[in-house]
Amino acid sequence: MTKHQIKAFLSEKPGYLKEGAERLSEKLNCSVETCRNALKEARIEAKADFGVGHLTDVYNENESVITEFQTFLDKNKISPDDVKSVKFWQTMTGEQRFSVVTKGDEKSKHELKKEIEDFASQYSPKVGKIKYFNKSTHEKDPCVYEISLPDIHYGKMTGETLQDLENNFMSCVADLVAKGSGLNIEKFLLPIGNDGMNSEGMRQATTKGTPQQDIADWKDTFRGYWRLMVRAIDHLKMIAPVHVIVISGNHDFERMFYAGDVISGWYKNDKNVSVDNDIEQRKYFEYGKNMIMFTHGDKEKTAEMPLIMATEQPLMFARCEFREAHCGHLHKEMVNEYRGIKVRFLPSICSNDSWHKGMGYEARRTAQAHIWNKQRGYEGYLQTNIIKQ
Repeated sequence: MTKHQIKAFLSEKPGYLKEGAERLSEKLNCSVETCRNALKEARIEAKADFGVGHLTDVYNENESVITEFQTFLDKNKISPDDVKSVKFWQTMTGEQRFSVVTKGDEKSKHELKKEIEDFASQYSPKVGKIKYFNKSTHEKDPCVYEISLPDIHYGKMTGETLQDLENNFMSCVADLVAKGSGLNIEKFLLPIGNDGMNSEGMRQATTKGTPQQDIADWKDTFRGYWRLMVRAIDHLKMIAPVHVIVISGNHDFERMFYAGDVISGWYKNDKNVSVDNDIEQRKYFEYGKNMIMFTHGDKEKTAEMPLIMATEQPLMFARCEFREAHCGHLHKEMVNEYRGIKVRFLPSICSNDSWHKGMGYEARRTAQAHIWNKQRGYEGYLQTNIIKQ
């Protein structure tokens, strides 16, 4: 067969574009060199016909997925020139799927951060300082009450609706507040994120590109998540001031940064709420003799976290007697101690999806609130459990 005949065959059966020259040579009974040249030209032409210059893995035997991809671009008003990469895969049932990564804005993170926060601040309601009942004049032992619900994976396909997840989240917050009513709470500490959202949205994948299944449009999950956090913050700030710490996860590293800036802008004119959405991956909080590092926990080695704390925040490390690292990611409670410094992986209220169920993973769906005494350090936690209906 000639090179042109081989290219005609590849045009009719694009699945062979993924094969090597040797395999094609055996199939068509022609020289390997001719097949190699034909494959090279056919692949270049296939990319050009597809309209995207930087795509990989586009040679799928099911041509309908290409049509579906083009429809997706048209629907979301995405130019092929703005596509950075596309990842195609096939589900266990044979269904063709794809995720799209678009070219990022050329602006720096600092510029983008300021733009988002400035935009959100336009809608920030002006709220004066709430006059709280000051227990410290009547009682001792002020504390910070850390309400921690990491890894809720808002939007994840688990068999529950978004309303179910929101109800569970707010019920846990309310229950933990009620259980801590006997404490002299000087401030609420509310870490948010840690895979607050299940995916990077339009990509239908994690930050690194692992395919995900969400139950709602990416715009709805983004808006739904930050509004849920606002509901929780508004509930807490009526009792005591709230300090919010934003932690990006491995599912939502980018979107959590954007959501954090929306929330930061929303409370810009509220004297009862402060938001830490610094661009650094690890966040730190100091209260009395306590030092807490917040990180998702998917990148650092657990045993090295105390050294990371001392290296990144040496002065805070020296000032504080009680030090801990709080992480998400594992969806279960796990505590290790290294030279007197505890590293806690916190549980989640998120329900399993079909893949995790199939793998046999199971953990108690739990939310915790941690008590930080200003002078005596960490004094334990209160807990609430999601009960199966």
